[in-house]
Amino acid sequence: MPANPRAWLVSAGRFKAIDGLRRRARFDASLGRVAERLEAPVPDGDTGDDSVVEDDQLRLIFTCCHPALPPDAQIALTLREVCGLTTEEIAHAFLTSPPTIAQRIVRAKAKIRDARIPYQIPSPTDLTDRLHSVLHTMYLVFNEGYAASSGSSLTRADLSREAIRLGRLLVELLPDPESVGLLALMLLQDSRRRARASATGELVLLDEQDRALWNQEQIAEGRSLVERALRSRRVGPYTVQAAIAAVHAEAPNAADTDWPQIVGLYDVLMRMDPSPVVELNRAVAVAMRDGPEAGLALIDRIFERGELLDYGLAHAARADLCRRLGRTIDAQRSYARAFELTRQEPDRRFLERRLAELGR
Repeated sequence: MPANPRAWLVSAGRFKAIDGLRRRARFDASLGRVAERLEAPVPDGDTGDDSVVEDDQLRLIFTCCHPALPPDAQIALTLREVCGLTTEEIAHAFLTSPPTIAQRIVRAKAKIRDARIPYQIPSPTDLTDRLHSVLHTMYLVFNEGYAASSGSSLTRADLSREAIRLGRLLVELLPDPESVGLLALMLLQDSRRRARASATGELVLLDEQDRALWNQEQIAEGRSLVERALRSRRVGPYTVQAAIAAVHAEAPNAADTDWPQIVGLYDVLMRMDPSPVVELNRAVAVAMRDGPEAGLALIDRIFERGELLDYGLAHAARADLCRRLGRTIDAQRSYARAFELTRQEPDRRFLERRLAELGR
């Protein structure tokens, strides 16, 4: 506790306001700097073609995802300098700390400077080599829009819309099955946006949502894109995630959700792109198929390996399963830990309500 809490709060508020103003200005400044470098004379032998990527934002993303940088550094730098996400938001996306992300960005900038890496549009043949990082960047921007990592609002529609807009352009430019799969995933997830929060901004869980509020046009387009990506027989992680979202969209109500199919799709995703978060999502699906005890055992196994211990959603999922099993003390502890790790206000209010219900 500061010696003078009021003075500390006033000072912190002032600096936060200044940071917000700088952050809004930084995006325009970054575009200007990159644009200046793009307009610089191109070295002889370069085959870059500005007309290949017509959208300025998409062009900058491809430009910053330079293969000379490590993949994580490419994405972190692009999210910070081109997409305008804060270091804290990027750290949340990578499940790591802000200092780690800051160091990653500093090292990436130093590598660009020391190796004299030019800011220039990749040639048509090089676009495909950068596609993975570009897709990952769009995916993380959309995720921040779909579920904001902090603040008073559950979602950030501006980020979701921009990611979907870029996704459409990317499918036109490079109709790779994973580009199609990512666009399908974003459309299907975004179709539920209106139902995810109440009129007062409170979180509404998936099984309690009014499905009449789901955007049927987006669902129809997303399902069509999923089928298109699956027909290619070159299925990747984004397409599998889109297929999972499509199964949810097809269910007329929560009780009719095809959980065995969802678990099967998560099994495929675990083989393609294994991660603790995918494992957590699969555990929740198993709990819906086989009961909360089966899912709880899988989540505890993740924690026993020392993974996701600082991930609020993992503790919230464990708390819910303990609550359903009548293990009140364990549920309270897990909800409390989730509350400590959560910075998003609607989520925090939801966790507070759960704790209050258990207390009663």
